[in-house]
Amino acid sequence: MLKTIRIDQLRLGMHLHSLGGAWIDHPFWKTRFVLDDPADLARLRASSVRECVIDTRRGLDVAADADDGLPAAAPAPEPVRPSGPAPRARQRSSLEEEAVVASRLCAQARHSVSALHDEARMGRALDVGDCVPLVDEIASSMQRNAGALLGLVRLKTHDDYTFMHSVAVCALMVVLSRRIGLSETQVRAAGLAGLLHDVGKAKIPLAVLNKPGQLSAEEYRLMQRHPQLGHDMLAEAGVAGAVALDVCLHHHERPDGQGYPEGLSGADFSLHARMGAVCDVYDAITSNRPYKAGWGPADSIARMAEWTRAGKLDAEVFRAFIDCVGIYPVGSLVRLRSERLAVVVEHNPEAPLAPRVKVFYSIRAQLTLPAELLDLGQPGCRDRIVGRESNARWKFPFLDSLAMPLGAPSGHRGPATETA
Repeated sequence: MLKTIRIDQLRLGMHLHSLGGAWIDHPFWKTRFVLDDPADLARLRASSVRECVIDTRRGLDVAADADDGLPAAAPAPEPVRPSGPAPRARQRSSLEEEAVVASRLCAQARHSVSALHDEARMGRALDVGDCVPLVDEIASSMQRNAGALLGLVRLKTHDDYTFMHSVAVCALMVVLSRRIGLSETQVRAAGLAGLLHDVGKAKIPLAVLNKPGQLSAEEYRLMQRHPQLGHDMLAEAGVAGAVALDVCLHHHERPDGQGYPEGLSGADFSLHARMGAVCDVYDAITSNRPYKAGWGPADSIARMAEWTRAGKLDAEVFRAFIDCVGIYPVGSLVRLRSERLAVVVEHNPEAPLAPRVKVFYSIRAQLTLPAELLDLGQPGCRDRIVGRESNARWKFPFLDSLAMPLGAPSGHRGPATETA
């Protein structure tokens, strides 16, 4: 029999069936189990969850008089809020305005992550103090206009990959956390986890990390150690937090249990780690690496959908991720109904199939056109996307610079001065 009770009525030996309130307030990733650990009971009573459902067929009822040795729970207090002045409401910026700030953030973030990896390589205790305010700035930029920073972190050189990949995963974790509905405290914890998730690679020899060809079996086993190495370094430093430790150790796990290092699946594979896995995979496969060119963003989403159906990525997290970046993410090469090609420059959350694009090529005339910004979501716009295109076929050399926000500094030239 299912029965709803107050948390202060909860006792050891009861079988939890579900917890009331928002799922993010719950202290456990699983909710159906026999409550037999006093520490778990204490965590529940200290949480903001006020009631739960128990199954009396599988555990004790309220009438049970077993004494768990813990004091009854007091009324739940108001949520603890950060000290200091309340944060100001952030105004939404245009893509072009926020690109100026995002460009500065990218440079700052690259320096911070690079310095952190240098400390790790030299065997020093990690100091992530500089990363916390950086994550705050990234979270603020993503709130004003997520497209600006997401557009910039796509662009990496081979030498920058390890550092800027961490920045990209941080930004993706921030926007994904908000989409899922996490609190701002949790958003920042997820962002920090993204920034630190690959710190263990600092302990991998550069010859292996940057090898242009396929890794040998021994080299691959060595590379697979980076989650554990990173987790151990963060745990020793003692300042990263539980979310960062979890994501660092488990971002290569898979829902089907075939990941590493622990082969987790089901409830053991936490939400934050599942989020980290999706964000890590997306940025990795869309980035140019020493051993292969990155796939186009839209092609990558299609591949990830296949992997999700095969149990390699979490389905619910992946659906939320698509809501964040779009079916045609920034940088995607698309074909329009007007028989022109365009590159996506800004996702439209209200109309995922109608992003802002830059039109630059006529398929009929087989000519490069002066770049034209087109908002497919504007009333009266008659053009629309009819499908994605692979640049493996077209081989345009300027797509990255074309997709870059106008406000961002760039040393690249656009299609007006390059030939296809």
